[in-house]
Amino acid sequence: MPRLGKATEQSASDAFDALGDGQRRAILAILGDGPRAVGDIAAQLPVSRPAVSWHLRLLKDAGLVDEQRVGTRRIYALRREGVEAVAQYLAEIWGDAAARFRLVAENTVPRDDDQ
Repeated sequence: MPRLGKATEQSASDAFDALGDGQRRAILAILGDGPRAVGDIAAQLPVSRPAVSWHLRLLKDAGLVDEQRVGTRRIYALRREGVEAVAQYLAEIWGDAAARFRLVAENTVPRDDDQ
């Protein structure tokens, strides 16, 4: 499997840093149902609207969400490229680990502990 490019690795790293917080993961889950205004997101979380705005800024900086201004409102949506970078990174890491595990398992002779 080809290695991730430096830009993709950085995007995945930034995304994982952003995903380290439960509130940000909750925001992404909410946005998984479709684009939302900050107020709509804040209404579904146990944190203040300014806190939601702060979390959204971090998610935007990490490349996981996009922001669109509609009048005085800001509408946030999942950013496909950011989510795909995380998925690609996980597929590569776990795919390599699974392949190595399979090789070890297939090339290991069971021990006979009765000797």
